[in-house]
Amino acid sequence: MGTVNFIWNLTKNYFTFGLIGLAVSDRYASIVPVGGISMSPTFNPHDDSSMRAVTRDFVVVEKLCLEKYKFSLGDVVVFSSPTNHKEKNIKRITALPGDLVSTSHYDAVVIPEGHCWVEGDNQAWSLDSRSFGPIPLGLVRGRVTHVVWPPHRVGKVERMTPKSLTPF
Repeated sequence: MGTVNFIWNLTKNYFTFGLIGLAVSDRYASIVPVGGISMSPTFNPHDDSSMRAVTRDFVVVEKLCLEKYKFSLGDVVVFSSPTNHKEKNIKRITALPGDLVSTSHYDAVVIPEGHCWVEGDNQAWSLDSRSFGPIPLGLVRGRVTHVVWPPHRVGKVERMTPKSLTPF
């Protein structure tokens, strides 16, 4: 009877911690891996394909910003791709509602209410708003705040707007 009781208590504890972990991950914050080089050098500055599993960055994504969609220029956000809702992307916000943006693909775009313009820090390798236009804020899943892996890169993700991405 002791073994059954032990297994039952162990199962209850795992289930309880699993539910708590799911609630925290869904509502407050989660840790996600960053793939690719579109945000290099901010993330994955040394994307060596042979060591990618060990060296790629893992980041904290906070989700409290979603309550009132409070974002600022230069925030790095995770969002669902506008072309494939199952795919998540990480890019930097370079324009907010009412801002005017000009790129080689668009003459001039006024960012509509409820949307933002996102671009990767490594523009040569980034599929972003220059390709698909402004994204609805409803697609944003959270704001990246810290790099937590690899250990030598642990730190806060700075909010910045590279000069080459500044809206005019």
